[in-house]
Amino acid sequence: MANPYRALFQHPGTLAFASAGLVARMPLSMAGIGLITMLSQQRGSYWLAGAVAATFTVTMALAAPQVSRWVDRYGQGRVLPPVTALSVVAMLALLLASHFQAPDWTLFPLAVLAGFMPSMPAMVRARWTELYRGTPKLATAYSLESVLDEVSFIVGPPLAVGASVALFPEAGPLLAVLMLAAGVVALVRQRATEPPAHGTSADAQPSAMGLASVRALVMTLVALGGIVGAIDVISVAFADAQGQPAAASVVLSVYAVGSCLAGLAFGALNPAWPLPRLLAWCAFATAVTALPLLWVDHTVALAAVLFLCGGFFAPTMIVAMRLVETLVSPAQLTEGLTWLITGLGVGVAGGAAVAGWVVDQAGVSTALWAPVVAGALAWLLALGCCAVVRLNRLRIEQSRSGERQPGAVLE
Repeated sequence: MANPYRALFQHPGTLAFASAGLVARMPLSMAGIGLITMLSQQRGSYWLAGAVAATFTVTMALAAPQVSRWVDRYGQGRVLPPVTALSVVAMLALLLASHFQAPDWTLFPLAVLAGFMPSMPAMVRARWTELYRGTPKLATAYSLESVLDEVSFIVGPPLAVGASVALFPEAGPLLAVLMLAAGVVALVRQRATEPPAHGTSADAQPSAMGLASVRALVMTLVALGGIVGAIDVISVAFADAQGQPAAASVVLSVYAVGSCLAGLAFGALNPAWPLPRLLAWCAFATAVTALPLLWVDHTVALAAVLFLCGGFFAPTMIVAMRLVETLVSPAQLTEGLTWLITGLGVGVAGGAAVAGWVVDQAGVSTALWAPVVAGALAWLLALGCCAVVRLNRLRIEQSRSGERQPGAVLE
């Protein structure tokens, strides 16, 4: 049987931009935790460390879709270098300010500027889409990208923390911005695979979030991210309650490995179901596999359940990315992909905050309900998204327009 992943790289330049994208996406998982590690060591304040890291993360979530909108208009080669330069210079200034004990307030505006970090996973997915739009290879490419996202979140945080602890406090975030700069430079040099800039046609397009179907899909991703954020906190708290704090990293790694393996398998199988229906079923499976969390009583059982949960998380993400490509016009693609990634990140932060509060107020056993509720919400929102998509398709059919409009090619 032919290897579908090997077939992806038969096109010239694909290995080069995929490799550059892997390096460039690492800072997304490294920068925040790197700032927390650095500032907690230098300033002795976890509140300050968390506040600065949160400022950076929130800015990135708000700015990334706008940066991607500029990319759709003017192209990756024109937008990514100056935006990345702003982020890198601001982060370096932040590291210097922290090192030389500048006043605490100076760290926040620098964190805002450093947060203008482009969504590199969206940039790479846009290149795959340009190459393989309308072919089965695109689903395989999205599966590969989901797996690489997981890899970055497995490798990135330990790398950032380890560098700051073993070398010097600034080493983690410094390594992150150096990887960002190197990855972006390598990516923009790959001109042959860069998606075309849409210029005035992109200017005429409203934001991708102006589409009800995209908003519904983003909200589904927020709920899906809530599962991940809650699981991150619960795994640490559960392992600590069991007297095995070191087991938390193993449990989370098992969850990520389950997601990686499922993503690879899903990309190889490439189910031919209509995307809205596939999204609903994947979200349903994600919700159902979270239910056994309510009965776990040992870290081994927790790891086993999370491995099962991870098996449906990656396929749901893959389907969502494929679906947004059918909902938006080519001139909105990078922005649409970025909104999904942003929604996922917002959900992760929200899920972690809610689960942490429940752990503090009611204990770990009660907090186990958090990912279950988030899973149920993700399924309901996925059903709502499917309904919006179908209504949109019916409206287009009734208009009897011969032109392809956003959302027209779905089933």
